[in-house]
Amino acid sequence: MTLILTNDDGIDAPGIRALLKAVKGEGTIVAPRDHQSGCGHQVTTTKPIQLESRSGIEFSIAGTPADCVRIALNHLCPDASFVLSGINAGGNMGADVYISGTVAAVREAAFHRIPGVAISQYKKGKNPIDWDLSAFWTAKVLAELHQQPYQPGTFWNVNLPYLEMGMSPAIVFCTPCTQPLPCDFRLEGNDFYYCGEYTKRRRDPGSDVDVCLSGGIAITQLQL
Repeated sequence: MTLILTNDDGIDAPGIRALLKAVKGEGTIVAPRDHQSGCGHQVTTTKPIQLESRSGIEFSIAGTPADCVRIALNHLCPDASFVLSGINAGGNMGADVYISGTVAAVREAAFHRIPGVAISQYKKGKNPIDWDLSAFWTAKVLAELHQQPYQPGTFWNVNLPYLEMGMSPAIVFCTPCTQPLPCDFRLEGNDFYYCGEYTKRRRDPGSDVDVCLSGGIAITQLQL
């Protein structure tokens, strides 16, 4: 299996190194040069996209996650059979999937009929992420998903809960939450400042938001 690894936190982010560890060093990294969180499915079509080859299996792209997948599939890894995106520092559940560059990368793969998995690590307040634990549970999730038959036009979205050593979260296949993100703003003069609290978002019972914030590994299958 020829793997493409990408993300939206940037090629130097610890999450993509954890993802590489989860797949035992296999795959080609094609990731954004810069932080691209929240860019959604934005693509670059009106200016050059600079590519830097760091090695034969690692490429930095001055573009978005979707750009990275397009360039990988059309130029760098035309024989790719799977795309992995992450591990994102922060959750990508429910409404997040329309904003997330992490998820957009595997959505782009799905357009090309290539299976993909987006993996995100929910952050609990200011607690640091244990990336080794994230890699451990990502490997277990990927082993589970490799047993699932591929359905063209679909892709997987995985959210890991807050993890501590010794935890054994359940792997739960669930539906995406349909509730809105918190939309609170603080007004100062004529300027609005977003101040919504992610952990206080509303949850559909049994949805990915509910599962992940309750301590389970939430897996949703999304469709184009």
